[in-house]
Amino acid sequence: MAEDSDLERTEDPSPRRLEEARSKGQVARSQELVTFSVVMAGVVALIATGADLLEALKKITRANLSFDRRTLGDMDQLLIHLSQACADALVALLPLLATTVVAAIASSIMLSGWLFTFDAVTPKFSKLNPMTGIGRMFSTRALVDMSKAILKSALIGGVAVATLWFEKEEVIQLVAMPPYESLAYLWELTKFTLLMVAGSMIVIVAIDVPFQLWDYKKNLRMTKEEVKQENKESDGDPQVKAKIRQLQMQAARQRMMSEVPKANVIVTNPTHYAVALQYDEKTMKAPRVVAKGSFLLAERIIELGRENKVPVLRTPPLARALYHHAELGEDIPTPLYTAVAEVLAYIYQLNHFQRFGGHEPSLAKQLPVPAELDPGGEA
Repeated sequence: MAEDSDLERTEDPSPRRLEEARSKGQVARSQELVTFSVVMAGVVALIATGADLLEALKKITRANLSFDRRTLGDMDQLLIHLSQACADALVALLPLLATTVVAAIASSIMLSGWLFTFDAVTPKFSKLNPMTGIGRMFSTRALVDMSKAILKSALIGGVAVATLWFEKEEVIQLVAMPPYESLAYLWELTKFTLLMVAGSMIVIVAIDVPFQLWDYKKNLRMTKEEVKQENKESDGDPQVKAKIRQLQMQAARQRMMSEVPKANVIVTNPTHYAVALQYDEKTMKAPRVVAKGSFLLAERIIELGRENKVPVLRTPPLARALYHHAELGEDIPTPLYTAVAEVLAYIYQLNHFQRFGGHEPSLAKQLPVPAELDPGGEA
């Protein structure tokens, strides 16, 4: 059962999966949104520029249906007239065409953003497989497309018929109206019907856009195994990462051990913990932890310290407090200043005694280590 669940596409597509699909031209598209935008923009542009367009077409018709005898018998002149008429008509229709083109581009960008790629138009022989084509004919998408086509036809046809039905009495009276009045009313009725039909298509868009977004992400869903593999590829193999961490720790440990000979003193537990301290009153504000470790690492710090003649003191409370609360390479915590100061003073006195003799110093048995900083104080 676990293996079956790993093979099921139940996980949402990752950002990387979505980006890869986008680079291949696979984005959510709604043809209904584009159709609605183009039709509505075209209708609005036609209504806004209808009078100017009609007047321009009238002028083009008058100018190009008037010929003299010489032009009528010259094929070259007729072709010039025809090309001029086409150019004038294109100029007249340019606002309408530009509006629909802008609407088509804007509606495409609205859903998935700007995308320019040749991958979507690259020939793929798998698309020529007849069995694959038959499968697409009976797929869920084909059923949805057929349902949309039926709904669209019924909706558009129903809205158009209903609009004309409510105006049936005025339409019947067109026969008795003067030509110019009937044409003006017929134009107003056409504009109103086109607006109603184009507006009704928003119902199809409201259904199609959410479905296309859902279907797009559904087709890009991933299995649990794919998610794990992608995380492994993006974050790196855990074994490789562990090896890198191990090497980093080894390098850090080597750097730390190289600082032990520079320490002024090493405080120990005696073998559970070891912390090496360094203090230079000219360059440091407070004593600094240059090395610390437990068990085997503590033994190595102590051994290295003795090899380099660094004093090693057995101060269990202070060693525990420094190990747990002092960061490597940082100054010691403020509450431990007094205890560390006594230790350093003892080391300075001991060095003086060893060089010049005199009264042998002694270290207090109970250093002022706050109980809350000593994890093993109660034990």
